Amino acid sequence: MALNCGIVGLPNVGKSTIFSALSSAPAEAANYPFCTINPNVGIVNVPDSRLTRLSGIFSPKRTIPAAVEFVDIAGLVKGASKGEGLGNQFLSHIREVGVIAQVVRCFDNPDVVHVENKVDPESDMETINIELALADLDTLLKRRDRAQRTLKVQAKDQQKLAELAIAALDKIQPALEDGKPARSAGLSDDEKSAVYDCHFITMKPQLYVCNVDEEGMRNGNAYVDSVKKRAQAEGSEAVVICGKFEAELADIEDEEEKLAFLSELGLEESGLSALIHAAYRLLGLRTFFTAGEDECRAWTIHAGDTAPKAAGVIHTDFEKGFIKAEVYSFEDIVQYGSEAKIKEAGKYRIEGKEYTVQDGDVMFFKFNV
Repeated sequence: MALNCGIVGLPNVGKSTIFSALSSAPAEAANYPFCTINPNVGIVNVPDSRLTRLSGIFSPKRTIPAAVEFVDIAGLVKGASKGEGLGNQFLSHIREVGVIAQVVRCFDNPDVVHVENKVDPESDMETINIELALADLDTLLKRRDRAQRTLKVQAKDQQKLAELAIAALDKIQPALEDGKPARSAGLSDDEKSAVYDCHFITMKPQLYVCNVDEEGMRNGNAYVDSVKKRAQAEGSEAVVICGKFEAELADIEDEEEKLAFLSELGLEESGLSALIHAAYRLLGLRTFFTAGEDECRAWTIHAGDTAPKAAGVIHTDFEKGFIKAEVYSFEDIVQYGSEAKIKEAGKYRIEGKEYTVQDGDVMFFKFNV
């Protein structure tokens, strides 16, 4: 799965404003449809208070956070699956991301044009989800034709794979025809593998982003409630963001000033931080740390990765020549205050090749090449 998150939605719902705040790099944004034609790409730091705490303990020369890629994709409209509004081009961009963040307009403002001339989050969500399902249905029918032709081939192993693919497509097709995502079809791991080459858009994890005004950020509104209800029914997540507020917050460079600004509004973290963390989780990513006087750094791995895999994220030689990993948890360094005291407490561990790295591990690798 691609390690990035695609920001999608109808035109003029605030995608580019949110992307600009995320990446601190202005995206093209305007009050008319299809302003964003080519996708904007931004590398976004993952906020992590644990890394800040480690830096306070080790006082390193530099601190480097983990990062995740966000892609601002042009607005979809009804008929996109048939090419409306340059839909085919935009849908191809969505196929290339690992997670979809669907931005939903949850505010009233007569000065901001809505493509349907009304603010109706449920209808907007339905429009996007149906277009994605229809695009996948077109892919499915082509894949079924290919699998059925394969059944006529004499090679038994190819026929078996084709039969498995058809069984998976038989489960997915009714869901797509009903406007539901392919991920709701309940496929087995083998069935998912059999149709992996379809790259179904609706097989990707999806979260919803409620774009509100400042009043909605403080107190919520009925629009947000409807989005959260839909997200919960789908087993998905919904985060609330005020694009305008986040853009202003992004302009504040001092972190303490940012925290004070949030505190005045009764917020523990910004909506963008919640979005980044949600995307990071849905991508199946986890964080481990390296810490010392030269550098404190957050590294990104997949959930379930072993110690050699984690070592390989730092350098391929570390994985090839892996000997062992010296490990303690973030909680240990917070509790004991230093590596020496962690060792005294018997919490400093030596782990081998089979060790599954845990989120928040602090690691030092020994290797030989």
